[in-house]
Amino acid sequence: MPVTFQHSTLPSGLTIIAEVDPDADSAACGFFVKTGARDEARALMGVSHFLEHMMFKGTADITAEDLNRRFDQMGARNNAYTSGEMTCFYAHVLPERLPAAVELLGRMMRPALREEDFGREKQVILEEIAMYKDEPNWVLSEEAVDRHYRGHPLGYRVLGLPETIQAMTAQQMKDYFEQRYSADNTVVAFAGRLDFAAAVSAVGRWCGSWTPTRAQRQSVRPATGAGPFEMRDAKVSRAYVLGLWPGPGMEDPRRYAAMLLSQVLGASDNSRLHWALIETGLAEEAAAGYDPHDGAGDFFAFAACDPERVDEVWSVIRREISGLVDSITEDDLIRLRNKLATAVTLGAERPSDCMQRIGRYWTYLGRYATLEEELARITAVTRADLAALAAEFPPEPTTIGRLLPAA
Repeated sequence: MPVTFQHSTLPSGLTIIAEVDPDADSAACGFFVKTGARDEARALMGVSHFLEHMMFKGTADITAEDLNRRFDQMGARNNAYTSGEMTCFYAHVLPERLPAAVELLGRMMRPALREEDFGREKQVILEEIAMYKDEPNWVLSEEAVDRHYRGHPLGYRVLGLPETIQAMTAQQMKDYFEQRYSADNTVVAFAGRLDFAAAVSAVGRWCGSWTPTRAQRQSVRPATGAGPFEMRDAKVSRAYVLGLWPGPGMEDPRRYAAMLLSQVLGASDNSRLHWALIETGLAEEAAAGYDPHDGAGDFFAFAACDPERVDEVWSVIRREISGLVDSITEDDLIRLRNKLATAVTLGAERPSDCMQRIGRYWTYLGRYATLEEELARITAVTRADLAALAAEFPPEPTTIGRLLPAA
């Protein structure tokens, strides 16, 4: 039987969507809240991610231990994540256990937010921030993105800063939760073998009392570009270099061309940077990519190498970026279209991937697109489209950061 899309909206404004596949062997459910680092006040940087942790600490009548035990008993593959623009809580289960998963997720979405849990988890977050300070790629990327967006919340750090986490109070978190975790700022997405009417009824039972808050987000493209900067660290033995430049936003149909362009430049194999830097031995790591956001987007190019060769490596990256569009052949596009089509199609075979795809898409754009429509847009990209994209978003890094060993 064919996959069908279903959509319903509760009176409170809570949106429920699903890709129903009667032939699937499992089912997935995810609660997508349109809130992340970019929706925080700078003094509360990190509250979205901190709150994600607190959601697993239990409700007024379910302890943290019981919450985890119930997910385990139903055999769920469950987790959560926070990005700059959304927070998601999800579970992947056998179809007969979906009602229990919906109940537990729905109840979990109204946590107790106890003061004692808040104090203990604060230390966990601070330790996580400290841990990532030992990851050179992470350190450089966070600093570069912060500088690139010139103080705009798109550059805020998902984990927050030690000082913002340390100063945060439980009441501030509760206020943020009440405003952002609302009915009209949440999408519940399903995929796999399920009864949609029953799923809607279950969501209504456990989440029907949620209220709308008309939470807003400023999505106007901010000014970007911070020029070159350099960081030094005594713990670092290699050189790391990262360049950023603007790209189309998530709502822009040119994101498909941007996706292909970034893949030609810096995919993990058979890309321009791979052949110019990895295969030649100039660098041990090299990559490029494209990140679409709500109202904006950015390209990046990255490499790690011997500190003595960092200038040479960056020169090669600049060369490959500047000549990228003119170097692309029709064979390049055919290869990439086929590769992306395979990846997307394989993902469509897993309900958990389908749930994530439709949930994120609706959270960003408020609409649904079939897999076939997405593939058609990818395969329709031409060399002329890439040239037009490069004309609108010149492939010239406007923020360039280096992380080097201490002098």
